[in-house]
Amino acid sequence: MTRAASALPDACAAAIVGGGPAGLSAAVALARAGVADVHVIEREREAGGIPRHCGHPPFGMREFGRVLTGPRYARRLAAQARELGVNIHTETTVAALAPGGLLELSNDGGTRELRASRVLLATGVRETPRAARLVSGGRPAGVTTTGALQSTVYLASMRPFDRPVIVGTELVSFSALLTCLHAGIAPVAMIETAPRVVAWRFSSALPRVLGVALHVNTRLERILGQRRVEGVQLRLHDGASRVVDCDGVVFSGRFVPEASLARLAHLAVDDFSGGPVVDNFGRCSDPAYHATGNLLRAVETAGWCWNEGRRAAGALRAALQGALPDPGESIGVVPVHPALKYAVPQRLARSETRGRIQLRVNRAVRGRLRCLAGERVLAEKRIDALPERRILLDVPLPRDLREEESLRIDIAEAH
Repeated sequence: MTRAASALPDACAAAIVGGGPAGLSAAVALARAGVADVHVIEREREAGGIPRHCGHPPFGMREFGRVLTGPRYARRLAAQARELGVNIHTETTVAALAPGGLLELSNDGGTRELRASRVLLATGVRETPRAARLVSGGRPAGVTTTGALQSTVYLASMRPFDRPVIVGTELVSFSALLTCLHAGIAPVAMIETAPRVVAWRFSSALPRVLGVALHVNTRLERILGQRRVEGVQLRLHDGASRVVDCDGVVFSGRFVPEASLARLAHLAVDDFSGGPVVDNFGRCSDPAYHATGNLLRAVETAGWCWNEGRRAAGALRAALQGALPDPGESIGVVPVHPALKYAVPQRLARSETRGRIQLRVNRAVRGRLRCLAGERVLAEKRIDALPERRILLDVPLPRDLREEESLRIDIAEAH
């Protein structure tokens, strides 16, 4: 039994929207740094984020020095925060963000407002569902996403189907495979449109060991069945069509930041990453708001987000103390090569001597990654990158950068 949070106040020093690994690690770091008035707002019944639904290891090595399942990891994160005096308000939804850190909240007690000196947005990501993937066919029962599957299996102890097809080969796709194994479900196939698995190549051994057919260069064209899924129609790499009998479809991955609050509010959102525009302190276009974790981009592991949350707490504490530089004194970062999926942060403070930019590509690419200011090359490194691989580029920031200048991230491809 977890200790209940105190009642929601009218005002606080720091409000964290989202109780996943990034939000909880930020709350813990703030509490340890002496910020006494930290409140986490979580819409689910329990804090912990996506790991709550992942009943398999490995979680926790970076954070706790041991291998944990997702639910144990999530409970430990929440318990650690509560032990330090962090107030976690579950089953509470942030309905809107207003300028200056004013939150509109809703729970079973009604609606109210909370004014925070600083707000940290840590709302994470969501998978792209079937409707956004333009797959034809009826609307039979048995079509789900990985998150919904894990919630059904681990939280509701139900088995939604027996022989599904898993669409995608990202890390989360293999998490779906392990969830099926846990529940006694026997997937018949995994489908990937790319010529190889998106996750690390050795991941492809898992479906083979489990007797699950792996189809690359293959597209799901149609879901068959009226009341329940009866099969899927695939388009193979050679153009041939094939029907696979199954009773379910799991759409996995293709994550996008859960940035609906930012989009509906006054905050600038980046067209490349899908998350809010931030500087290297995590500040949004309204400096009362900061952002961290997978809200910044899709998608990183729980451990990476946990570490980002700790760093975000340092910036938030500095902001509360008035120790951050003027947010207007920054320079833009723009990815210009079509193979670049995003560049985060989108702005770098001019007061800093260096900045670190995180990037990903949307296709396999080899060559020289460069950061340019006009014709000057500020930073350069060789890359041989695949989609869903993290790329980090450290960039020196000369004092003579012009006010109107933006840093351009480009790739000189090797052919």
